Parts: sequence; structure tokens; C-alpha cells
Amino acid sequence: MGPRGVPIAATGVLCALGLAVALTGCGDGSGGGGLKSAGTTPPAVGPARLWPDLPPATNPPIDYGESDTGRVPGVKAPGDDVHAVDPVAVVRAEEHARTAAPAAPDALDARTLRALDACGSAPAACPVLRPYYHDLSGNGRDELIVGIRMPDQQFGVRVYLAENGGLTRIMSTVDQVVSVEIAGRDLIMRSSSAGIPGYEYRTAWTWDEQQQSMLPTRDEIVRVKPPGTGPSTVPAPRLVSPAPTPPPAPAPPPGVAPDAQAAFAPPPPSAPAPAGSRP
Repeated sequence: MGPRGVPIAATGVLCALGLAVALTGCGDGSGGGGLKSAGTTPPAVGPARLWPDLPPATNPPIDYGESDTGRVPGVKAPGDDVHAVDPVAVVRAEEHARTAAPAAPDALDARTLRALDACGSAPAACPVLRPYYHDLSGNGRDELIVGIRMPDQQFGVRVYLAENGGLTRIMSTVDQVVSVEIAGRDLIMRSSSAGIPGYEYRTAWTWDEQQQSMLPTRDEIVRVKPPGTGPSTVPAPRLVSPAPTPPPAPAPPPGVAPDAQAAFAPPPPSAPAPAGSRP
């Protein structure tokens, strides 16, 4: 008798049967559903740091205006609702408050300032385009997205957050913008590349909870058209008058997703890039 009362002879038979079943299940690789080799697995290669003794940089190579936030003076947002404010008045209040301070990289030039002050009498020449609204910060309320047309193919984009009954600027940048889009809670800017024909820059700005501002979280250069072809054709911008912004449209019915795409489209490039633009 073997262990647990099983006869030794019977144990040998069971072992033989088990071995036969195991061999039948494994197969010989000729087609019975058996396992087959996928070949040699290449070894994993981790990142190798080059020049490990190189000292860290103390200043960023490009100033995007990260964390350059500021309270807009003299503008009230009742109920923290950005739909209740006039975008032209917001930009005007912010720019006139900057006159006593050193010029910022995103400050408007004198020509644009004159056109901004004349929006009431000459709305067709107003540099502030039709505003857009979207919840970029994730606080459940819309932010105000403003586009400003400037000379030399420059275009300014600013985002304002309503809090404590007023507005806080959480993003401001100027570039040779091809378009501005919204994808989820990212604001994606496409900018022309003056030195590399057929390519453009794409920068995704995303709300950062720690900095309480929009930061450029992804920046890339991508090919958009074959070399030798002409510039892309984009529609002319749509301007806005300084009249108060109308109330928001009714919410869409259940099951219908609202349109989350928005684009600012300044005129197509027609002159060499000015000094200070991207290479």
C-alpha cells in the first residue's frame, strides 16, 4: 500500500496516465493547439544619461509666460459668471492698468491699443474677436477665452477665471497663431514655423492645480504639408462689438454632447515673420 491507502500498482498506473495526458496536452507544435515560440525577446534597454556632470540650467530657454496670473482691476463678475462680463472691457481694463508697469511680453502695442479704445465707434476694426467659453480649470464653471488680433500676423490668447466676484487672468500668450482648439480641458495652439516650411508648432495648455494657472504641458513640431506647397488657407477672423456678452445658450438635451471644438483663425501668413517669432 502506498501513502493515503492507494495501492502502489495503482499509483504507477495513474502516474503513467498523467504523463500521457500531459504529453498530449503539450503537443509537438505541429498543430494540436499547443504552445508555440514567439522568438527571442529583445532585452529591455533603459534610458542612458549623457553628460551626467552637466550642471542644471538656471533659466528656461523660452518664456511662455507660465504662471503669469493677475487680477483684472475694476471688472466685476456677478455670481462668478464669465458670461456676464464684456470681453472688450476686460482687455481694456487690463491693458490700461499695465501702462504704469514695464512692458510685458504679451502687452498690446500702441496701434492695437488705439483700436481697442475705439471699439465702440469702430466695431469692425476692434481687435478683440468673438469670445469662447469652456471649463478649462475643472471647477464646474466656464472660463472666458479671448483672442486678440495684432499687427505683423501676431495673435494674443488670454484666458480668465471668475472667482470672488471678479476675474483672474490664468493664461496669456502671443504668437503667429494658425488656430486655437479645445480638446477636453486642453487648449491647443497651432503656430506657424518661419524657419521650417511645411511644419508648425503645436502647444497644449493645461490647467495646473498647484500653480492655479494654465501651463504649456506639451510642445511639439509637426509636419503639416509637403515641402514646396503654398501656405494653408484659413478663414478670416470673426470680430465682435463691445456690446455686453449675451447669456449662454440653453443646455443641450440629455444624450447630446455639446460642441467642444473652437477655433480662432487669423488671416493666412502673407509676409515674412517679424523679429522675435519662433524659428
